[in-house]
Amino acid sequence: MTLVVKGYGLTIEDVVNVARNNEKVELHPDSLEKIKICRAMLENKIKAGEIMYGVNTGIGEFSEVVLNDEQVKDFQKYLIYNHAAGIGDAMPIDYVRGAMLGRINVHAHGNSGCRPEITLTLVDMLNKGVTPWVCRKGSVGASGDLAPMSQIALLLMGEGKAYFQGKLYEGKEAMEKGGIPIPGLEARDGLSTINGSNVLTAMSALFLYDANNWLKQAEIGAAMSLEALKANMKPYTAKLHEVRGFAGAIRSALAIQKLIKGGDLVENKIKCKVQDAYSMRSTPQVIGTAHDALAFARSQVEIELNGVGDNPIFFPEENLTLSGANFQGSPVSLPMDMAGVAITMISVLSERRMNRLNNPALSVGLPAFLTKGAGMFSGLMLSQYTADMQIVEQRILSAPASIQSIPAAADQEDFVSMGMNTAIKNFQILDNAYGVLGIEIMAAAQALDFREYKFGKGVTKAKEVVRRHVDFLDIDRPLYDDHNKMKDLVQSCEILEEVEKTVGSLQST
Repeated sequence: MTLVVKGYGLTIEDVVNVARNNEKVELHPDSLEKIKICRAMLENKIKAGEIMYGVNTGIGEFSEVVLNDEQVKDFQKYLIYNHAAGIGDAMPIDYVRGAMLGRINVHAHGNSGCRPEITLTLVDMLNKGVTPWVCRKGSVGASGDLAPMSQIALLLMGEGKAYFQGKLYEGKEAMEKGGIPIPGLEARDGLSTINGSNVLTAMSALFLYDANNWLKQAEIGAAMSLEALKANMKPYTAKLHEVRGFAGAIRSALAIQKLIKGGDLVENKIKCKVQDAYSMRSTPQVIGTAHDALAFARSQVEIELNGVGDNPIFFPEENLTLSGANFQGSPVSLPMDMAGVAITMISVLSERRMNRLNNPALSVGLPAFLTKGAGMFSGLMLSQYTADMQIVEQRILSAPASIQSIPAAADQEDFVSMGMNTAIKNFQILDNAYGVLGIEIMAAAQALDFREYKFGKGVTKAKEVVRRHVDFLDIDRPLYDDHNKMKDLVQSCEILEEVEKTVGSLQST
């Protein structure tokens, strides 16, 4: 498959396929023509001596400084040098590839004014596996992700560093090994490559894809715990949620119904309480809220993926140049802050059910801490500690970055989105979420092994997958290995894949 980039229609799944699965990319011929037309307009304006921000002026606080003809070309080089000012370890390759795809899609509109060689070189780099080495930190998420995008732009001059076939090379050597000509930078080329929130948007797209898979597994973990706790299954009837009207809750209730279908509890063969605790019967409402939050975040991220995030922006059909702030990352940063909070919220819910599995006062007949040898053995007592620690870290990370602006550039850039901080911490939140959910699922599998009634088909399959990786805790053993195996299992989505083969998609409504 080849993804044809045309400035619109780019989805989160497209980003995943290109960034992680190395799907090939092709620039649509109509988009190439738009880029050429816009470039011709820009060159005419340069010849006419029209003053344009970032083309023949400085940037930021220096926007009032007009450059002479000799300075215009060199300015792009020094712009990239100055802005390649990140810090820290290397950004994962999928983040960088996703950002490059996003920038190509911006150019495909034909409003950025770069030479077509710039866009086509980015396409070649994706297709031939030349991925710039980019520092993880440095962007404030306004004026674009300037620091990381500048490290990408260095390759267009044959500088910087890049990976090729799994090895890190100097930029020029990586481009040569990939058989990619170095286009150099002329007027406008550098700024048109860096002036958008493409890194934080690509990271957000990848996060939302992973978070959706995690939420579906949160429903699997919930269903396992509910069956182990002899839950009253009426609160998971879709009809109950349809009368309220929240799409996420309806989706979650339907998913849980699929997972418990065929079990003795849902078929009223086992006695249960009239009403369970909130951490049980509120599960569709709470997970549903997270689904709705992620759906909104997805809509915003996909608007940004397909929009013109640049400055200035050129309109060839009107011979018009407009300078503004379409690089501002706030439209993505704010909903993505909410997305991170949503994952933390569901982790808290997960831990509360795990607590009920462990606590003999709440577990409806399960042995204390899910061990047959209470006193001599402590069972899963300490597993709860590990989950709790991770949740506290998630809570700390859930403070919104989108309100944390610090002015920069002599107060010319006096409000920034800090969206890169949002993107970075969201992956940290999700990393902890894999661990918390893994512990709930491990505890639920342990509890189910103490029960002697029939479970739903989805729950049965989930427990079967768990037992391929983690044995029943008959006598105490060091649990760190089990915790790490469960975390890796959730992250791998093996449980989800096997369960969906058995009961169908958990996402359909």
